[in-house]
Amino acid sequence: MEKTNVMRILDQRKVSYTSHCYVDSGVISGTDVAAVLGQDPNRVFKTLVTVGNSKNHYVFMIPVHKELDLKKAAKVVKEKSVGMLKAKELLALTGYMHGGCSPIGMKKQFQTVVDRSAMNVETIIFSGGKIGYQVETSLEELKKTLKFEVEDVAAND
Repeated sequence: MEKTNVMRILDQRKVSYTSHCYVDSGVISGTDVAAVLGQDPNRVFKTLVTVGNSKNHYVFMIPVHKELDLKKAAKVVKEKSVGMLKAKELLALTGYMHGGCSPIGMKKQFQTVVDRSAMNVETIIFSGGKIGYQVETSLEELKKTLKFEVEDVAAND
């Protein structure tokens, strides 16, 4: 398995993590990723990039089977409203392609919010920065490399 930039950053910061690979499985959706990895979808998180009324960008990490509650998200980042970034703008802004976007190693560090449900699990799994690669670590370990806050931002079922 190749090392992604995300894994190299985690190694540099001495973050304890496990890598998962599902290359050539043909899956793209987060719930499919969880299934291929044999993981609980409550532990597998997707990285969403949004843009606020102010034109500032924000990153949200939520379980793959949930939707981002845009009203809750806007309130947390103190914006009137936030909307999803267009997929075609993702690469230029973050350096990542749609489906391989990680909160670690973006071109610029944006305010990042992890959904509160992450506190209910020992570790979370999220993109390793490339389609087919995921990394798993605890929130405590993640703090060594990423500044984030934990808030309730996923939509209720």
